[in-house]
Amino acid sequence: MTDALATPDAVRSDDLVPHAPRSRDLFAKFDGLIAERHALLQTNVHDPLGVVMEQVLSPTRAIIKGRETILLGTYNYMGMTFDPDVLAAGERALREYGSGTTGSRVLNGTYQTHKACEDALRDFYAMDHAMVFSTGYQANLGMISTLAGKGDYVIIDGDSHASIYDGCWLGDAEIVRFRHNDVADLEKRLRRLPPDAGKLVVLEGVYSMLGDVAPLAEMVAACKRHGAMTLVDEAHAMGFFGVNGRGVFEEAGVEDEVDFVVGTFSKSVGTVGGYCVSNHPKFDVLRFACRPYVFTASLPPSVVATAEASIRKLGGASAKRAHLWKNSRRLHGGLRELGYRLGTETAQSAIIAVMMPDQDRTVATWNALIERGLYVNMARPPATPAGTFLLRCSLCAEHTDAEVEDILRIFGEAGRETGVIG
Repeated sequence: MTDALATPDAVRSDDLVPHAPRSRDLFAKFDGLIAERHALLQTNVHDPLGVVMEQVLSPTRAIIKGRETILLGTYNYMGMTFDPDVLAAGERALREYGSGTTGSRVLNGTYQTHKACEDALRDFYAMDHAMVFSTGYQANLGMISTLAGKGDYVIIDGDSHASIYDGCWLGDAEIVRFRHNDVADLEKRLRRLPPDAGKLVVLEGVYSMLGDVAPLAEMVAACKRHGAMTLVDEAHAMGFFGVNGRGVFEEAGVEDEVDFVVGTFSKSVGTVGGYCVSNHPKFDVLRFACRPYVFTASLPPSVVATAEASIRKLGGASAKRAHLWKNSRRLHGGLRELGYRLGTETAQSAIIAVMMPDQDRTVATWNALIERGLYVNMARPPATPAGTFLLRCSLCAEHTDAEVEDILRIFGEAGRETGVIG
C-alpha cells in the first residue's frame, strides 16, 4: 500500500475534490489608488500620507525627517498638548489607576477619572448630561445610529464628515441631504418629510475642509419649525468659539435650542476621545442602548484625566482664544496678499484652506513647504468634493507672531517655485 501511494501514478486524495472557483481579488478595487500612490512616490517627493513626527518639541514644532518643522496641520487649536497641568493630571492617573481599563464602560471600564471627565463636560457646557466615548468618530457613530433608526430621517449637510454619514448607515435611517450651509434648501427638505416622522438634523459648527461656519441660528430655527431634533458637531469649534469656548452654537445664541452637542478630545482638548452633552431628560438610557459606547473598551484613565484637566482650563482661556483669532486673521490676510485663493472670503475659524488648481501642483506645493520646514495637510477627493484639491492650514493658539510671519514667508517661496502664485 505504501509503495503504491509513492508511485507517480498514484491517485492523491486532493485529486478527488473539485477545485474551488477562484474568487475575485478583494483588493482589486484599490488598484487605481495603489498605482496613483506608487506613481507619486516615484517622483521622489515626501509621502504626504507617511509623515512621521520623530520628535515633538511643542504644540507648534516637531522634528520631521531630521529637520525642525513648524506644525500647521495638527488640529491642536488651543495648544493644550504640553500644558503642565494637563501632563501632571495624566501622569498622576497613570500611576494611580494603571495603563488601561480592559473593559467597556458598562462593565469594569468606568473609573473615577471617567466620571470626573463627564463632570467637567457638564460644567463646561452647563448641561445636565455628558457621555464620553472612546473617539470622536464613535461619538457621532453612536449618537446618530442610536437616535435615528429604520423609519426615521436623518437630515445632513452634503459636506458632512465621514463619521456622520457612517452613523446614518449604521442606524438604517433614511438619509436626506441638503446643499452645504443652505438654510433654504434645509427648510425645503424638512417641509417634504412626513410631519409625524422622527427627524434628526445633524449640523457642524465648523466644516473641516474649508473652515467655514454654519449659519446655526437660522438652521436651528428651521428645525424647530418642523419638529426636528438637532445635533451639532462642534469638533472644530470647541475651545475658541463663544464667550466660554463652547462652540458656534454658543456664539450663535442657540444653546437652549440645540438638543445634542457632540465633540472630540483630539483637537482643542489635546488628547483623544469623544463626547456628547445634552439636557434631554431621557439621555442616560443611551448608555445601555448605544452600541459604539457599550461594545468597545473605555479610554485609559490617564487619557480622561488629561481631558478633564484641559476642559477645565479651556473655560477660562479667553486670552488664548483672542490670540488664535489674531493668528487666523493675519494668516488669512497674508495668504491672500501673496495671491493664493482661499476657501473663505474672510477668516472664519482656525482652519484656512488654500485652494490648489490640480493634483500635481498640490503635491508639488505641499512638498516644497515641507522641504522648507512647514507641515500642512494635503486634501483631495474623496475627502473633498470631486475636482477639489487644497492645502489645509490649522492654526494653534501657541503659534507666535514670528512663526506666523515665517509661515507666510515659506508659503511665498513655495508658491512661486511651483507656479501657484506669481
